[in-house]
Amino acid sequence: MSNIAEGHDRSGTVEFIQFLAIAKGSAAEVQSQLFVALDQEYLDQQAFEQLKALANETGRMIGGLIAYLRKTQYRGTKYKKSEQT
Repeated sequence: MSNIAEGHDRSGTVEFIQFLAIAKGSAAEVQSQLFVALDQEYLDQQAFEQLKALANETGRMIGGLIAYLRKTQYRGTKYKKSEQT
């Protein structure tokens, strides 16, 4: 969440995509840590499956936003003045 907020505040699409990619990687890290938690029996199988599905869905949603931003012509608010001239 923090990476998404930071990238959005940069006001440029390229920077936002970079921070979204970091956030997507963080979702994958969560999945990895869930396997550790399961192996250490901090979670039961049901909780593991639910949390893993949520982390996977989050990663897919972030990936969808990245794909959308790569297709758009919008470059971000910090470029508005230079685009108008």
